[in-house]
Amino acid sequence: MERSRRSQLAHAHHPIAAPLDDESVRRLIDRAVTRDGARLLDLGCGQAEWLIRALEAHPAATAVGVDIAANALEEARAQAAARGVGDRLELHAADAATATLQGPFDVVLSVGATHAFGGILGTLAAARKHLAPGGTVLVGDAYWLTDPSPEAVEMLGEYEDLATTVENIAADGWVPVYGHLSTRHELDDYEWHWTGSLAEWAVDHPEDPDSAAALETSAVHRTEWLRGYRDSFGFHTLLLRSTKG
Repeated sequence: MERSRRSQLAHAHHPIAAPLDDESVRRLIDRAVTRDGARLLDLGCGQAEWLIRALEAHPAATAVGVDIAANALEEARAQAAARGVGDRLELHAADAATATLQGPFDVVLSVGATHAFGGILGTLAAARKHLAPGGTVLVGDAYWLTDPSPEAVEMLGEYEDLATTVENIAADGWVPVYGHLSTRHELDDYEWHWTGSLAEWAVDHPEDPDSAAALETSAVHRTEWLRGYRDSFGFHTLLLRSTKG
């Protein structure tokens, strides 16, 4: 199954595509968007749910989203139009790491997309290129709650513990001004949605060529989560201001 289609199906009931509940998302957006007429940019926006919610909450704001997944951007356009913010949302099918955009932006977001930039520091380097003076970066990424097993590292990649993560960000010229650590409920709810939505689609569409692969992917992911990384995986979402310049 093609990765972007799998992601779209897995996030059908959890469009924010990160382990945060609606109240956590609302609070982070409200802390990040601090003025009327703010310009927002999401690097690796997926279905642009963060931007759509920000535009719904801030009627004078405008936003730009960048992602390589054409199907996700198609869904973003449909959602934005249905929710009355389509005229304030601009979407680009491009590599978020190299896209040329007309900035600067008051808020630059990238949640759950740091793999596209080689890690969180690469993500922040990309965000800095587009950030207006005095602007805010909203970034979300994984960290290790406890020492991971070798199998968990192989599944998810190399991360640090929370303290080391924040220290590395600070050493790179950023200061956290707010943050959210996903709760156990948010982490588990996200995984149940991801695996369950994919499995539900497969059961409801047995005739689709991707059905068997979707069901197997759901089962493998569920086992990896429950037996591999559930106790060691954490997720932070931070608001950062630059200490450079």
